[in-house]
Amino acid sequence: MGRVEDRAHERRWWILAVLCFSLLVIVLDNSILNVAIPTIIRDLGASNTEVQWIVDSYTLVFAGLLLTAGALGDRFGRRGALQIGFVIFGLGSVISALAGSADQLIATRAVMGIGGALIMPATLSIITNVFPPRERGRAIGVWAGVAGLGAALGPLTGGFLVEHFYWGSVFLVNIPIVIIGLAAGFVLIPTSKDPSAPRLDIVGAVLSVIGLTVLLYGIIEAPVEGWGDPLILAAMGTGVVLIAAFILWERHSSHPMLEVGFFRKPRFSAASASITAVFFAMFGSIFLLTQYFQFVLGYTPLQTGVRMVPFAAAMMVTAPTSSRIVERVGTKATVTTGLTLVTLGLLSMSTLQVDSSYAQVLWRLVVMSVGMGLTMAPATDSVMGSLPLAKAGVGSAVNDTTRQVGGALGVAVIGSVLASTYGSQVEEFLTGMGAPPEAIEGATSSLGGAVAVAAQAPAEMGNALVATANQAFVDAMHWGVFAAATATFLGALGAVRFLPARPPEEDEAFQGDEYLDEHAHDVDIEEIRTEIDLQ
Repeated sequence: MGRVEDRAHERRWWILAVLCFSLLVIVLDNSILNVAIPTIIRDLGASNTEVQWIVDSYTLVFAGLLLTAGALGDRFGRRGALQIGFVIFGLGSVISALAGSADQLIATRAVMGIGGALIMPATLSIITNVFPPRERGRAIGVWAGVAGLGAALGPLTGGFLVEHFYWGSVFLVNIPIVIIGLAAGFVLIPTSKDPSAPRLDIVGAVLSVIGLTVLLYGIIEAPVEGWGDPLILAAMGTGVVLIAAFILWERHSSHPMLEVGFFRKPRFSAASASITAVFFAMFGSIFLLTQYFQFVLGYTPLQTGVRMVPFAAAMMVTAPTSSRIVERVGTKATVTTGLTLVTLGLLSMSTLQVDSSYAQVLWRLVVMSVGMGLTMAPATDSVMGSLPLAKAGVGSAVNDTTRQVGGALGVAVIGSVLASTYGSQVEEFLTGMGAPPEAIEGATSSLGGAVAVAAQAPAEMGNALVATANQAFVDAMHWGVFAAATATFLGALGAVRFLPARPPEEDEAFQGDEYLDEHAHDVDIEEIRTEIDLQ
């Protein structure tokens, strides 16, 4: 091992700083884009469906490739995966900033998703290998807290850039972070990998990517085509079948990308479900709130960013301290309390109205954010702590996949609820007013579209359309937060039923004698033990 590897333990907190900086570019990209959505709607003429795909093209590629990226990192080296991911992400950021249409932006965001899929699992798997078990919960808490920091910096940075430059600048801001991350990674981050060097699961990768993409396509397009449309039903059915085929393939493959047996561990499966529920709620609710702030309450992008700071700040404070709470009351109580707070925060948002003040929104944001902070780090530590060190890349990828799939489903499902409820109310109003078909189509596509149509109509009709559209959006938002609250409530029930309060003895001892003895026929045991000790 080289000098960097030899000093990895000594420099572990510096390594954590670099890895958190690497994570920042991923989180920042998600939160910074949310503030720019209304501007993109206006400048590129994007519909609700296209906006969902601008968000979800990145998330789908990201989620679909995470398991493959984690396996590549385990096999060839996690530092290399991180560095290659930076290069691809930087390239995707540049071409996204130059996109001239919604379709182009959807495609370039997909390129960014490839880079993100390589970056994110590498960060968590390296943390798992560098930090000993007694410090890992605290390190993961800091890692999760940086996600909150990114959520805070994103709206602020995005709002400032959109107001003073143009929407494409929200992607160009990634470039300095990419350059610094590349340079620091070469100096500080050790190279680690799975010494057993498993073969790549190409069939599993293809099934997971296509299955998720087709399923979410059906969910996103359903409000436009109709939930009973044959194409939509075929897409959803095909997606479910392909995901089921992926699970069956992984169960019988000699070199599975994901060992399905991991999900037999309650600690692993319940924690994964908790993470999925939290990100379903977070992505979906922020998708609604950024539009609510700007279109309904009339804030500028920068003002919206400022008003999202308490949401991110509460998470940034709560996540790093959650490990100390877990030490006192256990993982089950901490995660269940967190999910319950998220549920209550979401349900309280169903009382927001067109004329609600920011103070009425603020406390709801903070309650929801504290709950998310209490859930994320303990659940992530449970996922990583229940797997062998040699499988840290795949374990991290599973954790990240649950985040991204949950987020993609949140935007897709809640966005579909929004589009269905909002579109029907606005269409009914305009049809009754005898508006032309092109005006109806423009106004029902998004709240921004309704504002644009109203600006071209006579003053009285335009004002009535804006009032109707705002109320329709708020009504749709209520149904959206109900859907999100249902997901987090079910997650809380799952945590109460299945998540252990403390790590089982077999998980405490996994570092890796039990796993190594089981796989002694595959590799030289002493080689793996030496590799793990050095990491």
